[in-house]
Amino acid sequence: MVSKSEPLAEGTVIMADDQFAGRGQQENTWHSQSGLNLTFSIYLRPHFLPVEHQFKLNMAVSIGVITALKDYLNAGLKIKWPNDLYYNNRKLGGILIENTISSGSIKSSIIGIGLNVNQLDFESHLENKACSLIQILHKQVDLIALLGKICHCIEVEYLNLRAAKPKDQQSLYLENLYQFGEISSYKSKNTMFEGRISGVSEEGKLLVFHQGKAHSYGLKEIEFLDNN
Repeated sequence: MVSKSEPLAEGTVIMADDQFAGRGQQENTWHSQSGLNLTFSIYLRPHFLPVEHQFKLNMAVSIGVITALKDYLNAGLKIKWPNDLYYNNRKLGGILIENTISSGSIKSSIIGIGLNVNQLDFESHLENKACSLIQILHKQVDLIALLGKICHCIEVEYLNLRAAKPKDQQSLYLENLYQFGEISSYKSKNTMFEGRISGVSEEGKLLVFHQGKAHSYGLKEIEFLDNN
């Protein structure tokens, strides 16, 4: 049990064996079968990051998770904006970052990560939308080994972010971004349209090129439509 009177050390990892109704982006829920998947949180203190650049933390964490998973998967692995994890049009996992803001900077961050690992069966309405590593690899994956690899890769990207090294994390994020540069279908304000993701703004908004120019969208302002 974590003490409420003592602050957590930066880098503390808390792993949950069961998770029901876990929260995701846009009030989505996350259901995880007991002992089969990874559901954990990492506590960070990115004081160096101004509020207006908080999406850089999202990019660093997403790149870290993708890098770790590429040791298991080759092609087909993508980050769906802002930070869901997809494999061939199906959701493999998700990331939720909650920041505490103080004096224009981020005081602390809780990085919540859920990943489908050894779960074979999903609820009927998710069968064609979700997938797991065991379904892709046809073998079980060691949860603790995978956790260690993900945490290590996130640490590497976080330290690069903190040190302001020239490594271009935005380029890496875009390189691994789901539907980046592709003509795909979207919906915004009850209007369906075809567009092409052209980037992500400094504030973390999705840039989609259509009607002759790039439009920016925040959370809940755009919906990805099924292109299958």
